[in-house]
Amino acid sequence: MIEYKRPDGQSVNGYLAEPTDQSHTPGVVVIQEWWGLDSEVKAVADRLAKSGYRALVPDLYRGKLALEAKEAEHLMGDLNFGDAAGQDIRGAVQYLKATGSKKVAVTGFCMGGALTVLSACHVPELDGTVVWYGYPPLEYVDAKAITKPMMAHWASHDDFFVISGVDQLDTKLTEAKIQHEFYRYDAKHAFANPKADSRGMPPLQYNEAAANLAWERTMAFLKKNLA
Repeated sequence: MIEYKRPDGQSVNGYLAEPTDQSHTPGVVVIQEWWGLDSEVKAVADRLAKSGYRALVPDLYRGKLALEAKEAEHLMGDLNFGDAAGQDIRGAVQYLKATGSKKVAVTGFCMGGALTVLSACHVPELDGTVVWYGYPPLEYVDAKAITKPMMAHWASHDDFFVISGVDQLDTKLTEAKIQHEFYRYDAKHAFANPKADSRGMPPLQYNEAAANLAWERTMAFLKKNLA
């Protein structure tokens, strides 16, 4: 774990995974699902590091972890999304840039996907975003404030973030002429999480084919936009 500063000067802890070659290495800020900074999101950071990226996961819950859905819902409900995007996540992007990464992207899953969309609006320093099956209430999305490319992976059979909302967000970004790539998969919510259906929260289901394709597309996006 490392400690970094938010723009307002407050300190935040985070999990940092570094690649073997750290010279001029691009960075990725990884945003957790609603469970907290758990082993699954750390594994994503480790995977990014093995692919050659410095990956930093901010501890948005300040050390708290949820083991079941009601607890996760409570922690998420107590989170100030605007503060998380404009301070915790922005500070993480600034930290990676200040410590050697010339370009930095933000990616996140579920709740983290929603925060990634907000980060595209509120973190001017970022160089791209990759959203995984999550979006905020659309009235909070200031599309005209988005200046960097966005890729997003959506589950067509998502009971938590319904696909009709994805279509509305797609239209909003298109009308604002924002560079974005939206991919829809024949899958359920959290399809990229190998433990998606093990926490008693149906209907969730890990979809290996969709997860692998989304990861390949993400790697291509990062290579293009963080080079």
